[in-house]
Amino acid sequence: MTIKIAIAGSSGRMGRMLIEAVIAAKDCQLFAAFDRENSPAIGSDAAAFLGKNCGVNISANLNLLAGADVLIDFTRPEGTLQHLSACQKHDVNMIIGTTGFEETGKATITAAADKIAIVHAYNMSAGVNLLVKLLEVAAKTLNTGYDIEILEMHHRMKVDAPSGTALMLGDAVAGAMGQKLEDCAVYDRHGITGERDPSSIGFATLRGGDVIGDHTVIFAGMGERIEISHKASNRNIYAQGSIRAARFLSGQQTGLFDMQDVLGLS
Repeated sequence: MTIKIAIAGSSGRMGRMLIEAVIAAKDCQLFAAFDRENSPAIGSDAAAFLGKNCGVNISANLNLLAGADVLIDFTRPEGTLQHLSACQKHDVNMIIGTTGFEETGKATITAAADKIAIVHAYNMSAGVNLLVKLLEVAAKTLNTGYDIEILEMHHRMKVDAPSGTALMLGDAVAGAMGQKLEDCAVYDRHGITGERDPSSIGFATLRGGDVIGDHTVIFAGMGERIEISHKASNRNIYAQGSIRAARFLSGQQTGLFDMQDVLGLS
């Protein structure tokens, strides 16, 4: 069966990576490509950046979703929620890699999963999602006597902090220790902070250059330090994870899933 895939944000870096991955996948078809109305890419062939003509022009008309199997979206929260509404209208499943949602946005996604099937993940990389499982083991083993800090770095153009992936990792660690992240996270340290709360999980955020995504979780004890890291060197890992998610959704009608479900790790 051929999976008919639509891509949001088609002229962006991640959008182009997704288009390339879909075109290369033998069981997938690029069905539609979207971008914002004022994008200079509107009307151009979606594969022009590859020096190819795939026959799908980039459009802002979301009605062209009709007939697609799934929309993949790595844009911004406000745009993603608009696309989510269109997916419900046209009965199209959705893969959401967008980060930075507020609670109301997350609630909207959860409610939409009663009508369509959705994979919503802070990170589509198979390696990062395996890291989550490793961290759960580490957190249960090192649950006393170790201070936990999460360090992440991304490119200068990323607009949310900490990264969605860092929050996902923090949530996994906190959950494995029987805590809620919102009760133990420390996102800012400045001035006279006092001694570190041993039950806290600290976050440090770096931004600069063209770093795709580096994440390190540190378990710092007295006499030893364990660091578990993932470093992304190519956005193709997110595109390939999205293709796996599209294959997973081909067997789903409704429901909210994440990459742990897609990879069989949950």
